Amino acid sequence: MVLTRAQLGMESPLVRVEVNVARGVPSLQIIGMPETTVREARDRVKTAILNSGLEFPVARITINLSPAELPKQGARFDLAIALGILVANETIEEGELPHLECYGELALDGAVRRIDGVLPALIAAQKAQHCALVPAANRAEAALLREPSAYAVASLAAAVRHIEKISILPFIEPQLLPPQPQGVADIADVHGQEQAKRALLLAAAGGHHVLFVGPPGTGKTMLAQRLIGLMPPLPEQEALEVAAISSLTGAKFQPEHWRQRPFRAPHHSCSAAALVGGGSIPRPGEITLAHRGILFMDELTETPRHVLDSLREPLESGRVSISRARQQVTFPARFQLVCALNPSPCGTFNGDIQSSRSTPEQILKYLGKISGPFLDRIDLQVDVPRQPEALRSMHGKQHSNSKHSSNNGPDSVSDTETSPQTTSALLQAAVVAAQQQQIARQGCLNHALSAKEVERVAALQPEDHEFLVTAMETLMLSHRAYHRTLRLARTIADLAEAQQLCREHLLEALSYRALDALLSQLRAL
Repeated sequence: MVLTRAQLGMESPLVRVEVNVARGVPSLQIIGMPETTVREARDRVKTAILNSGLEFPVARITINLSPAELPKQGARFDLAIALGILVANETIEEGELPHLECYGELALDGAVRRIDGVLPALIAAQKAQHCALVPAANRAEAALLREPSAYAVASLAAAVRHIEKISILPFIEPQLLPPQPQGVADIADVHGQEQAKRALLLAAAGGHHVLFVGPPGTGKTMLAQRLIGLMPPLPEQEALEVAAISSLTGAKFQPEHWRQRPFRAPHHSCSAAALVGGGSIPRPGEITLAHRGILFMDELTETPRHVLDSLREPLESGRVSISRARQQVTFPARFQLVCALNPSPCGTFNGDIQSSRSTPEQILKYLGKISGPFLDRIDLQVDVPRQPEALRSMHGKQHSNSKHSSNNGPDSVSDTETSPQTTSALLQAAVVAAQQQQIARQGCLNHALSAKEVERVAALQPEDHEFLVTAMETLMLSHRAYHRTLRLARTIADLAEAQQLCREHLLEALSYRALDALLSQLRAL
């Protein structure tokens, strides 16, 4: 018997490869709910054993992959099947195989090839206190484990020599990883758009979802890309979780991005299955690949409505369940949503209907592609208008820098010293302080507060409560939006280090309703 693991969503259930070699017509049969790729292992394994200089039994061979009711797919079982045949034929001794898990696809020459999803399997094997043989091409993923428990094997012959203790393979040592992610874009690159920058700070501090509303070219995408730099790096355990998800897709691990939160930006033509995951063999979608990071949906009004509405449940639950006739898998999907849209189909509307080539009816129809329940789940709606004055000030700074650079001597002062820019590092420090305060108070970030917890941590004075209710009625907002406004106001208060919510915090929270205000303005025309 040889141990290995299947892949079922993010889970890696244990599989026992049982081999029986008996007299009879020579054949090789694999049972235990194998998919096509697993059944094809018969020819790969036989040829690999012979080309490795080992004996393949001329007998009736039956291979059972237990448990039988668990679907098995992929070529990850090849190495375990080959070793099981060699042990059953008494070509090699069983040795340490009962406590050694084996993964890898076999080439016809006996080489062990890379497989997808090895990191979730290694994490499960380590919890079970098992060591593992993994393909040499998967060494980088195995090196993420802080406790060495895996061997890198390049060929079937090398695996046999290790098991027979002829040539013991060394453990894969943990990789030295950078303490901070590298190459993250800085918010100092964005000129102007102070309200949008403030919204990004609030989104990072409280984990809130954001919608940017503005004409083309005003910096919506640039702002979204810089939210990552305001968020604290991933803790080690969460970084390993993100790396495990990436391993399922076969993506190559990049050490410089260790602890960096993922940023996914699917095209607006993306299907619902590609977004939330799916397929006959369920695979993770964009929302799972954005787990613990950012999902950026640009051109929101061009995305089909049913695709957007498929996000509603994952936004609330933080996971997505994919059901098929033969299996059901659950993937994590705890992401932060950042959206962007143009306020009109022509793209010229900038708050003044006279500047638009579209009529109010056309704009309302265009914006009506987004459902109310979807918008209800977004805490911050931010206006990103054109700001020509930002371009003028940028030119002035460049001119000032050129003048300073022409000065002679070491005493010349640069513009960055006289007018320091707000950097991502400075804002990240404020975000970390606010998040620590939230974790100490309620054990989670403000966006994850339940309705009952909101009433406790964001209690209002009677007159402030009446003010907020009146504002909700005026803007025609739902009960969900009421609680989301309170969560956002709580984040504003946390950044100000205030214990009690006041009218000032509510006013700022209500100011981030750009799309609601735009729709009210258009309906009034």
